[in-house]
Amino acid sequence: MTPEHLVGLLAEPERLRVVAAVVLGARSPAEIAAAADLDVRVVLKALRRLESGGLVASGPSGVVLHAELFKEVASAATAAPPEHEDQVLRAFVRGGRLVRFPSAGSKRLTVLEHVAQTFEPGRRYPESEVNAALRAWCEGGEADHISLRRYLIDAGLLSRDAGLYWRSGGPV
Repeated sequence: MTPEHLVGLLAEPERLRVVAAVVLGARSPAEIAAAADLDVRVVLKALRRLESGGLVASGPSGVVLHAELFKEVASAATAAPPEHEDQVLRAFVRGGRLVRFPSAGSKRLTVLEHVAQTFEPGRRYPESEVNAALRAWCEGGEADHISLRRYLIDAGLLSRDAGLYWRSGGPV
């Protein structure tokens, strides 16, 4: 798990409250809802996202947090980057356009974080605006805006719900 992915999972206040409730000992959706002062439907939705992201798991003893991931993410965040950001961006972004997707995960993440800065933190975007912004990044290159949008979501840099997208990770 990358630091950005973890931040993306915790970027929504409801998911953060659900994780806090689990840390404090709540194990069932009803206990989590009571501890986090949230509707059970909101808790279930947050748990699905947290579980699909690998941060929590449901088992016979209830919901448990994979707390060891925080150490892994902290360790990864302090590790020296394999290649300088400017070098990566020069290789894959030219004239404000994405030439192609890097195949290496760390390079791809660098490029995706750069693209994610297109979106203002805290603002919700309709899908049409997201597509238009990402099409501009892909114009004239090998990359397509649909794949770029998927990569941004998978990396935890963009989130979506009910046709709206928002920036949920990456540098500010």
